[in-house]
Amino acid sequence: MADDNQQHDFEGSKRLLESEHPSLVDRYYQSRYLIDSQSKKNEDICILTHSNRICIVTVAEWHPLLREKKTISQISYDVEGVNRMDNKISGKGKRGAQLLTPSSPLCEVTCTDSSKYIITCGVRGQLIEVNETLLKSPDLLSLKPQTEGYIAIVLPKLGDFEGTTKNLLSKDEYIKIRSSGT
Repeated sequence: MADDNQQHDFEGSKRLLESEHPSLVDRYYQSRYLIDSQSKKNEDICILTHSNRICIVTVAEWHPLLREKKTISQISYDVEGVNRMDNKISGKGKRGAQLLTPSSPLCEVTCTDSSKYIITCGVRGQLIEVNETLLKSPDLLSLKPQTEGYIAIVLPKLGDFEGTTKNLLSKDEYIKIRSSGT
């Protein structure tokens, strides 16, 4: 009987903590969205922006990978003749970083049903890092897209940050558009 009460108290405390404390992503990042990346219907990208200009590129909730609960078999950072794994940066100025545009491909995702998706950058900036963990555990992209399953980290130039992110939708705008069926 005492064990049942302890279990109930633990579960109640856990729910209370989760409701009082937002996740790390919710606390420090602002979700911005690019709808229909490369004019491909519903292939939306989520870009988590931090106050220090760092942008984390992920797939959005409406992307077919998440919405259709696809099983991912492989992720390749070698896309359209450019290998994002070859990115070598050094120093404070991030010398040697690959320069990206919003339409630059970051990776190709292959699913078990043979469907393929090219994930683009969504913002203009320097490629700081690709998530090499996805090569060994591609399922993280669909299981934890905004944390361990991120695709890449991009750093826009200081003067470009506002201009780069102003064309992206806020979370509320994104939900409104996708809920309306457009």
